Amino acid sequence: MPTLLRFLTILAIIGGAIYGGLFALATMVEPTQREMSVTVSPDRFHRGE
Repeated sequence: MPTLLRFLTILAIIGGAIYGGLFALATMVEPTQREMSVTVSPDRFHRGE
């Protein structure tokens, strides 16, 4: 039984560290916004008739 508790404790610590890292990335990192332009060829406007 102690090995099961030790295993579950280790899994909880690893899960908490992963969750904390994801939370930190989601709240502290701001993505940079860039302008984007895409050229679309006239062939794409064909209606399929």
